[in-house]
Amino acid sequence: MTATKIDYIELAAKIKQWGKEFGFADVGITDIDLREHEAQLQRWLDNGYHGEMSYMAAHGMKRARPAELVPGTQRIISVKMNYLPPEASFAKALGNKETAYISRYALGRDYHKVIRNKLKKLGQKIEQEVGQFGFRPFVDSAPVLERQLAEKAGLGWRGKNSLLINKQAGSWFFLGELFVDLPLPIDEPNSEEGCGKCTACLTLCPTGAIVEPYVVDARKCISYLTIELQGPIPEQYRTLLGNRVYGCDDCQLVCPWNRFGQLTQEDDFAPRKNLKDQELLTLFSWTEDIFLKNTEGSPIRRIGFERWQRNLAVGLGNAPFNQTIVEALESAFHQSSDLVKEHIQWALEQQRQKQCNEDRKQSRLIRIIEKGLPRDA
Repeated sequence: MTATKIDYIELAAKIKQWGKEFGFADVGITDIDLREHEAQLQRWLDNGYHGEMSYMAAHGMKRARPAELVPGTQRIISVKMNYLPPEASFAKALGNKETAYISRYALGRDYHKVIRNKLKKLGQKIEQEVGQFGFRPFVDSAPVLERQLAEKAGLGWRGKNSLLINKQAGSWFFLGELFVDLPLPIDEPNSEEGCGKCTACLTLCPTGAIVEPYVVDARKCISYLTIELQGPIPEQYRTLLGNRVYGCDDCQLVCPWNRFGQLTQEDDFAPRKNLKDQELLTLFSWTEDIFLKNTEGSPIRRIGFERWQRNLAVGLGNAPFNQTIVEALESAFHQSSDLVKEHIQWALEQQRQKQCNEDRKQSRLIRIIEKGLPRDA
């Protein structure tokens, strides 16, 4: 830090302006006191709702104690960035069971990189103004209670689906944080609770993962099952996945506040044509080399080719019967890992059951027609 006296009120105003110039839709500043959230975090962990995400428990209460994560931190600059493109077409993708549904946030460039780079530039801009100081950017990449911090910074309220919701923008946005050692003035916490009596997200979650308002059991969540889970997807959830092969947006799609969702101005979040509205069979036909090429710079790459194939196999099992699907699954079986083989076998059984059902319907229809024919027909 320099010895020059700093007007922190003026600096806070400049930081918000700079943030918007870097593409953030909103910027807020909060202190680091998250003690009121520690008990809820501990209950969530004690209930095992984090599933295989051991990193959620590995840091203890550090997640609620920013100064333990980055010593010297006095304030946190919380930002949000919209990611909804004009051509979202959610209903179309979910409605066509032969098309792969990929969560909207994952169709463009990896948001971690985009937002982290912008936060770093914001830190450097502040440094130009005040001289050397301590700062560190985070984007869903460390033990940080980002939604609680954003709520304290006035960016919205935590909805019953546990996501941050903003009155003017719904929830189609990413969050990021810049930890700083500056005593900036803080913003008023968000005092709204706009969910009211609405329970659409709880009622319509395909797997019942929102076990109570504001509490998600990750072990049931489709986003967890298709992204975080390393091993087999439990059989009781496979049919419920439908054609969702990477993440899930259902709790956002049914949220009334998302009619106010704001379109992104960030070109990096534009959907990639080789991912958006693609047929399950097309994606399942990719080799690992093609997968790596087509997901370069995408958050999808983090699950790896094996789990990508696992998820697609489930999607193909849930698709309407199609002999081409059966042949594709059978062809891929022998060259697949044991994990993928298990899901291919399940998918083949689903397809065969559908074929039998179709055959029975056809036979029943033929009998009905024959019974109605005149004797001399």
